[in-house]
Parts: sequence; C-alpha cells; structure tokens
Amino acid sequence: MTNTQVPNSQVPPVRSRPATPSAVAVRPSVRDRGARLVAALFLAPTVVGIVVFTVVPIIGSVVLSLFQWNVIDPPHFVGGANYRTTFTDSTVLVSFRNTLLFMVLAVALQLLIALSLALALNGRMPVWLRSVFRSAFFFPLVLSAASISVVMKYLFNQDFGVVNWLIGLVGIAPVPWLTSEHAAMATVVLVYVWQQFGFSFLLFIGGLNNIPKEIHEAAALDGATGLRKHLGITLPLLSPTLLVATVVGIINALQVFEQPYVLTDGGPGDATRTVVMVIYERAFEQLDFGEASAVGVLLFALIMAVTALQFRLSRRFVHYQ
Repeated sequence: MTNTQVPNSQVPPVRSRPATPSAVAVRPSVRDRGARLVAALFLAPTVVGIVVFTVVPIIGSVVLSLFQWNVIDPPHFVGGANYRTTFTDSTVLVSFRNTLLFMVLAVALQLLIALSLALALNGRMPVWLRSVFRSAFFFPLVLSAASISVVMKYLFNQDFGVVNWLIGLVGIAPVPWLTSEHAAMATVVLVYVWQQFGFSFLLFIGGLNNIPKEIHEAAALDGATGLRKHLGITLPLLSPTLLVATVVGIINALQVFEQPYVLTDGGPGDATRTVVMVIYERAFEQLDFGEASAVGVLLFALIMAVTALQFRLSRRFVHYQ
C-alpha cells in the first residue's frame, strides 16, 4: 500500500469566515462610560430647568386656555371660548397692533445704533478708550428695566423733567412725552432701545473682529472705501451676526412689558398697551387666567411664526464664510 501525496497546488485553500459585526464591535471602555456620565450630569441641570420652567409652563398654558378659572372656583372647561373672546376684544387687538409697531421701531433703531457704534469703534482707537466705550454701552443692559423706567419717567415728565428743561434752553416748548399718543410710543421705544442696544453692539463687535483683515486690505487695494466697503464687504460677512441680533431683538421686543407699564401704564388710552400687559391685567387684576393663557398662546404662536419666517428668509440673505 503506497501513500500518495497530493501536490500543494491541488490542496483547496482554507477560507476564513468573515467577522460578524458582533465580533468586531468594541465595547465602550470604562473611561468612555465615565465621560458620558459626567457629560450627562453637567447637562442635567440645564435640561431639567428647560423642562420645568419652559416646556411645562407652555403645555400648562395651552391646557389652561381651554378652561375658565379665577383661582377661587374650580376650573370650568369652555373649549375655544377664550380664543373667540380674544379675537373679538378690541383691547387685545389694539395691544397686538401696538406690540408689532413697537417691535418694528425698536428693533430697527436698536440695530442701526448698535451697528453704527460698532463700526465706529472698530476703527483706529486706543485699546483703553475702546474698552471704556464698550463697558459704557453695555452697562444699561445689566440694570433693572423697571428701575431705569422709573428714572426715565421723571426725566421725561412734562412739567419738571430734565429733558423738557434742556430743550427749553433753546426755545422749544415743553413736549408731552408721556401723555401724547404718538410721543408716548416714541418715548417708550427710546427708553427700551437705550437699555437694549448694548447686547446687539457686543454681537456686532465680535462679528467684526472675526472678519479677516486681509479681505479689507484687498478691498482697499481695489479702491473700495467708506460706505461702499461696508455695503459690499462688511455687511455680507456680518450677515450671520445680524441674523442672530435680529432674531433675539424681535423676540425680546414682542415680550416688552416693564417700560410701557412703568412709563405710561399703557396710556394714554391704549396707545402703548402691549400684549404682555394685557396678559398681566387679565391674569392678576381680573383673575381670568383662562383668557390670559389664550392671549399668551397667541403671542407664543406669533413669536414662533416670525422667527420661522426670519430663518426662512435668511437662506437668501445670510452668507457664511
């Protein structure tokens, strides 16, 4: 009996099985799990705060808007009656008109002043002087809006206010800043802008510092100077910052309360009454929390709609580097 050997070339090769996904999957290490736990612990306070102080109140307001409740008696389900009352209430409709008018005037003036000052300070200026101006412009923002409004109420008083005294020195008659329909809205806008423009100003300062200097140098070599340089180069490159400032400014302006409440109490008549003032009056003066919630839900829907429209339009006008 002879042993026959098979040549190596005829031996079929042994094929190994492809590794299954479970075999190549790597379990997260103890360090990875620890990092995820630490991240979750750091995020937990913020998430809990958003849920407790934002999500839950929004849901509660939507539910409460379907009830009639005066705190004393048990809630009574009325469905959409509060919304029907809101749409036929002349005071509520006027407050929405005033709020939209205030938003347009305040945001436009705020952005114009903030951008102009940011462009002026971004030029040649000693560092210490630039820091002084930045601090001075931002300082009103850290103060209480109610306290500022109290001071401004005395400054704009028609009889003994400092503003009328100053303009009287040049022969101008006293202006009824807080008792005239048109002057009252203008005064509220000025006080609001004086306090709020510092936030937009700092945003624009940061945006201008992020624009590469080489771009401006190249534009200068091409002959672009002054207004032409700002319109053709600075504003397009600053458009993302301008979008953020506009979105935040509109959201804040639609929720204005302290300035008109302290300065004019919504007057004269309803000339400066805003939506948030109506919510306050319905809830805490008339104890009609159902209707107050309905007005709040409509204001929330308006804010969301305007913000969504801004982001929709930003696709065409915002340019990212």
